[in-house]
Amino acid sequence: MGYAVRIPEGGPVDLAAIDARADGGLGKRDGEARFEALAAELGELQELLYAAGTHALLVVLQGMDTSGKDGALRTVFKDVDPQGVRAVPFKAPTPLELGHDFLWRVHRETPERGMVVVFNRSHYEAVLVERVKELVPEAIWKARYDHITAFERLLAENGTVVRKFYLHISEAEQEERLLEREADVTKAWKLNAGDWVERRTWGRYIAAYEEALARCSTEAAPWYVVPADRKWFRNLAMAEVLVETLRPLREGWLAALRERGERELTLVRAERERVQARDPLR
Repeated sequence: MGYAVRIPEGGPVDLAAIDARADGGLGKRDGEARFEALAAELGELQELLYAAGTHALLVVLQGMDTSGKDGALRTVFKDVDPQGVRAVPFKAPTPLELGHDFLWRVHRETPERGMVVVFNRSHYEAVLVERVKELVPEAIWKARYDHITAFERLLAENGTVVRKFYLHISEAEQEERLLEREADVTKAWKLNAGDWVERRTWGRYIAAYEEALARCSTEAAPWYVVPADRKWFRNLAMAEVLVETLRPLREGWLAALRERGERELTLVRAERERVQARDPLR
């Protein structure tokens, strides 16, 4: 059993039953050592993904404020070539984006084959924030679950590997992190007065997440709940999922590269022979 909790298709989801402080029975030192090995392997797998150009990887990060989305992005992908990965943050929609369907701004940011894209927040905001804050009628956000699963199925059928992570922190841990930011001037820039306001609707957000995870976890684009109170364990759990997802594709990528290499060698040798036939002294 992996360190992250994979949500079965159709749910159910009870986040209260998943320990946000889980450590997988590991100590921090052992966990960090395992993570380093996985991070290095992830870097190697990304290099093959980039070179083969047959697949893309889309990683979706969601979670409550302070759950560690930025930290996870920086740490889990630290050994990945920067040329092959792109992070996309999703803020409040612009007037232009609001003039289109809710997936318009998302689809144009998905990765092309050979690339990794990480969504820091995502299209799921349309069934989370917009639901909790009642920005759209219930009939609209409820219909979006089917739109989302169809969209993610389209991506998967066209070679995009989709993995989605909910970074699961406890309410107590969130409060502690907010207070730490207030006490540390170097982290105060991350503060937003709205963070404390949002805590008042914690229960409503949890309910929204539980329904989104249950309705939109599919074989093609599964959701994983990552215990995130311990940052080192969060990183380990995410890296394990990504490596175990990409590892089975390795041989296919190597085969594609060997085939391409053989074609290129054939062309190079043929060109060399033509040059030598014209000028035997070369």
